[in-house]
Amino acid sequence: MWLPASAIMAALLVLETLSYPLNKRASHFDRPLNLPLALAIFLVNLTTILPFLAFAFLLSTSDSLPFVLIGYMWVFGVFVHVSNVFGLLPLYNWSQMTPAFATIFMMLWNLSNNPAFPSSNVAWYVLAILTTVYIANTFDTMNLQKDTHRALRRAQNEANARLMELERLSRHDKLTGLMNRQAFEDTLESLMRQHANRLGVTVFVMDLDGFKPINDSYSHTAGDAVLVTLADRLRALAGKDGHVARLGGDEFAIIKATIISAKAAQRFSERIMGVIEEPIPFEQKNLKVSASLGIARQGRDAETMASLMSGADQAMSQAKQDPDKRPVIYDKTAFPTRATLEDRNVLIRAMADHQIVPYYQPKVSLETGRIVGFEALSRWEHPTRGLVSPAAFLPLINELGLQGAFMLHTAEHVLRNIQAWTAEGLNPGQVSINVSETTLATVTGHNDLLELIDRYPHLRRHLTFEITEDIFIARSSEMIQRSIANFRRAGVRISLDDFGTGFASFQHLKDLEFDELKLDTCFVRDLGVDPATHVLVDGLLTMGKGLGVHVIAEGVETPQQRDMLYEMGCEVVQGYYYGMAAPFSETMIRLEAEGYFTPIPQQKPQPLTQNLEQNTPKAAAT
Repeated sequence: MWLPASAIMAALLVLETLSYPLNKRASHFDRPLNLPLALAIFLVNLTTILPFLAFAFLLSTSDSLPFVLIGYMWVFGVFVHVSNVFGLLPLYNWSQMTPAFATIFMMLWNLSNNPAFPSSNVAWYVLAILTTVYIANTFDTMNLQKDTHRALRRAQNEANARLMELERLSRHDKLTGLMNRQAFEDTLESLMRQHANRLGVTVFVMDLDGFKPINDSYSHTAGDAVLVTLADRLRALAGKDGHVARLGGDEFAIIKATIISAKAAQRFSERIMGVIEEPIPFEQKNLKVSASLGIARQGRDAETMASLMSGADQAMSQAKQDPDKRPVIYDKTAFPTRATLEDRNVLIRAMADHQIVPYYQPKVSLETGRIVGFEALSRWEHPTRGLVSPAAFLPLINELGLQGAFMLHTAEHVLRNIQAWTAEGLNPGQVSINVSETTLATVTGHNDLLELIDRYPHLRRHLTFEITEDIFIARSSEMIQRSIANFRRAGVRISLDDFGTGFASFQHLKDLEFDELKLDTCFVRDLGVDPATHVLVDGLLTMGKGLGVHVIAEGVETPQQRDMLYEMGCEVVQGYYYGMAAPFSETMIRLEAEGYFTPIPQQKPQPLTQNLEQNTPKAAAT
């Protein structure tokens, strides 16, 4: 007896093991099942369910009420198990539930004919009806479960689609559809690993020349059309084995893994230049741009993604300086060593240890000989190298992206020094700080500097921010002008530095809010040597007075320069003739000595110097 029972149990176990995966596969067919396979699956399911239903049926024939109840509980348990566990497999579900429902009605029929449990026909009819209701509810539950599963699957698919779209947007440029910088660098890193033992990959980085004038002259719509057209051309040129990205603004890059030599790279770069320089039609016009293009090849000169991109950037920068705009291939031996992460850490520590501090060069009134302000110029008081000039470390500040931190560091030093002087009853006048484009052009830089100024509200009237004319060609010039307006509203004066040497036009002078012009050293240096310089300086001074702003001449080194500027009406000067930049302690001694130099004896009107000494900014334009 045990042998047949064991064989039956083994057969049931095998059938159960096969049944679920078989039914799952059948339930996900995209085409209708063929009849033989459907019958086979149905028979397997029926075979596996019958022994469980037979047990319940046999119990229902007993004269013992507990056994009968156990039989009903058993078959209801089969319902719950099949509907909950296999509800999402329609074929399995129906082939097992149908005989289960038939079994329960057979059990009811047996029970109604069993003399051990006499009852009226009405009672049995009610029980049959309630059983039918239960069966209908089971069907409804299964259907709701399927609907819920479908809804969840749809929601999951929609969520996955949105995530994929967000991923695509986060890795692709919205305007051109090209990869963005992050996606490009990830792709480059992956390709470099794949081709490390082969020819390696080649990177072409290009920055458009002549793009901003198109934006300014023909609108941003024209600029967008140029970018989209160039993106399509570069994508077509790169081919299936190439990868193209818009790194930002008007900068593009291409990865090629099939370039076999430096000569081949040069030839491909010439093709790139060709498609870029080809005229771009826009509203009955032909727009033209060119590009500065840098090339870097994977190898001993560039073994990592960062070094390859750095090399391509350096080559592009060198190409930009070439009047012929010829593409340049990066050669580590021919390029200067770039700043490292350790250099960055050294500079950060130097600022934290207050080794980089402001020195102050006086601004002097020619009429009175009195110091009316200072320009803060950074110096590095190095513990072993001594005093380091800004030319030795400011380029590193810019290269390493520390402009924001350096700006805040310098501004806070200056504000603390002004606070110390005023606490001693001294008047430093207007103290100017050179403000970087990064600070003006970024929301973070602008807000951080405003927050710092807010901590010293009583010192704002002593602050002047110096900006250079090249902000007018910055890509974020609109943001810069808004920043300047906000600083003026906060009570800070604005000075336009190196005036006459940059890119300011009369339109820019009209649009920009500023309080002071600083004549560049190159004009002052040639006074008395070049007659044309005299005419230019005289004209610039007249322009400044006409605009109602103060004019300061930089670079005064001789009495002759001082006298000529005075005769032309210049009121405030700055330069080595009145002293080099000095540290905080020496500047305090100058102020304690009341900050006087020998004035020029001639009498001249002084309509603007008095305002400068009173530190009153020109009212911001409304």
